[in-house]
Amino acid sequence: MASSGTLITSISGIRGIFGDGLDPQALVRYASAFGTWLQQRAQATGRHATVVVGRDGRVTGPLCSRLVIGALQACGCDVVDIGLASTPTVEIAVLAEEATGGIVLSASHNPAEWNALKLLNEKGQFLDAGQGQGVLDIAAQGTPPPVAFDAVGSARTANYLPYHVEQVVGLDFIQPDAIAAQEFTVLVDGINSVGALAIPALLHALGIDKSHLHVVNGTINGRFAHPAEPLPAHLTETMAQVKDAGADLGLVVDPDVDRLALIDETGSYVSEELTQVLAADFLWRRRSGSFVTNLSSSRAIEEVAARYDEPVYRSAVGEINVVKKMEAVSAMLGGEGNGGVILPDLHLGRDALIGTAMILQHLAEQQQPLSALVAALPQFSISKNKIPLGDHAPDAVLDALTTRYADERMSTIDGVKIDFDEGWVHVRPSNTEPVLRIYAEARTAEAANDLAERFVDELNTLRAGGA
Repeated sequence: MASSGTLITSISGIRGIFGDGLDPQALVRYASAFGTWLQQRAQATGRHATVVVGRDGRVTGPLCSRLVIGALQACGCDVVDIGLASTPTVEIAVLAEEATGGIVLSASHNPAEWNALKLLNEKGQFLDAGQGQGVLDIAAQGTPPPVAFDAVGSARTANYLPYHVEQVVGLDFIQPDAIAAQEFTVLVDGINSVGALAIPALLHALGIDKSHLHVVNGTINGRFAHPAEPLPAHLTETMAQVKDAGADLGLVVDPDVDRLALIDETGSYVSEELTQVLAADFLWRRRSGSFVTNLSSSRAIEEVAARYDEPVYRSAVGEINVVKKMEAVSAMLGGEGNGGVILPDLHLGRDALIGTAMILQHLAEQQQPLSALVAALPQFSISKNKIPLGDHAPDAVLDALTTRYADERMSTIDGVKIDFDEGWVHVRPSNTEPVLRIYAEARTAEAANDLAERFVDELNTLRAGGA
């Protein structure tokens, strides 16, 4: 990962603060590099490159979209502009269009002044390390020259939200009539982005009556009513609104709708870690198959899997790493502990629409409130922390940590994860920020915080010692 000012470039994409690193020149440069890379891949198979472009509701979205679409056309790529669209909608559109790739203009959970280019390949998946490096190598040579005037790519618009909703509602285990019969009251926090459009559209298709649907922060203007990451500290007002509305369920998404957090009928936040666990518990009741999640996700998934005698596999953090492992083991379902649910039946990407439908179907079938379903799950607590890298090379610090805990159960496929009997700690460099992340899990919040603080102190000591 490299950064220039507030522009962060990595295989995960290009993100930064608009006007302070992420400027029009950077957008054109990296979009052109991606378009050139796609053209090379398309020409190798005798095809012409087509790119799907979608954006979340950020203030800079329309401007960034115009710049990116123009840059792609200048590379000779044809563009399908699907406008306001969730990340999973763009992924599904890439597959439906049989496109060469896609760009999602969204900085996910970053604040409103940020934006990003998130790059997809022809499978509607985020680029892997080799693919991402290929794009960065082209960008490092400067903005590629445009094609001749008679080779400029075309552009057309399309709306893929109805298709996305149709695909989710059409899953063989989703029964809108059964959901409608429960007359659920649902509150949606759209965080002033595309979730305010996508989630209500899905809920209507699932049989949630308009009179039972409450949308807060539903104006799509990119001026987020609270910090965009769906964490409990950011959602105190939303939790109160769920309780005041007498809702059976609160649904909270991030600005690009690939993460789903839940609020139960008492107005209590349900850990993002449990979204994938609830979805797996639901699906294992009707199917057999393995589950894949990342190293930083809760142990709760293994304990639920044991009830069904099903295997769980772990990957490095990052959606593409989970997806690659899912493909390798032919997983039934996958996800990440940030509220992401990945269902191969539709596409290999985190999708809050899929998660929403699965949770509602689960509630309808179990005839229990969400709080009861959560209470029946294994109880863990995760403490999530980070420290700035500064001028320190993370590898030296991680190597020292590995040596110090060499006798413990350990994984080094992504930073260092140490499994203790009482819990675990995972230390890794972030893919999106110049920080070292320290996640710890234990049975109680106090124990998790103690474990995390212990390792934060150790890492600061190692850094101070020149490791």
